[in-house]
Amino acid sequence: MGWHRELLIGFDLETTGTDPREARIVTGAVIEVRAGEPLGRREWLADPGVEIPADAVAVHGITGERAAREGRPADQVADAIAGVLTDHWLAGVPVVAYNAAFDLSLLSAELRRHRLPSLRERLGGLDPAPVIDPYTIDRAVDRYRRGKRNLEAVCREYGVGLDTAHDATADALAAARLACAIAGRHPKVAALGPADLHHRQIEWYAEWAADFQSFLRRKGDPTAVVDGTWPLREPAGERV
Repeated sequence: MGWHRELLIGFDLETTGTDPREARIVTGAVIEVRAGEPLGRREWLADPGVEIPADAVAVHGITGERAAREGRPADQVADAIAGVLTDHWLAGVPVVAYNAAFDLSLLSAELRRHRLPSLRERLGGLDPAPVIDPYTIDRAVDRYRRGKRNLEAVCREYGVGLDTAHDATADALAAARLACAIAGRHPKVAALGPADLHHRQIEWYAEWAADFQSFLRRKGDPTAVVDGTWPLREPAGERV
């Protein structure tokens, strides 16, 4: 039947910035999807406790005033999201996130910031898995396609609707549907089980990072470093 026709968990965060080590959660969504159809969802609005920069507001539309007025405390939101995700992983259900290394690393940083149990601690020392990242998969299976690789562009490539980009719920649903669409176009992706696909993505992401680092160094930045860790980046010494 294939993993893309079974239960998947779409996940997305909208944040205060683009550095997963420093940015804070503003909104989050986890949505259950089977064969591309949504079944249920959880949504969060957080008060990040810091200013939401104007460029971030321009992306997701959540102002600092609204977040402070309507949002839950940041530690409660991070704890709740981590709890929902780890419950699904413990049940063996794949979590789908577009550019998972950003969202999971940012969530991990938030847990550490608020002195909450890490994802690995909640999983008994295991790595968060399986994760399915359409960004990483598409880049590997259609390496030479020209054009942008952001969520909107890749959704257009695969005919996946995305009406409200940078809305956490819409992006989470689109990511899950996109994973199914990629599996439908590329039988070798559909044929892999979730665990095998997870491990292949670790390899694909590392290969991409090494190639991109070489490109940057050839272009004149001899000290360029591209982190090839996927799907979760943590500071040295943070592993359980």
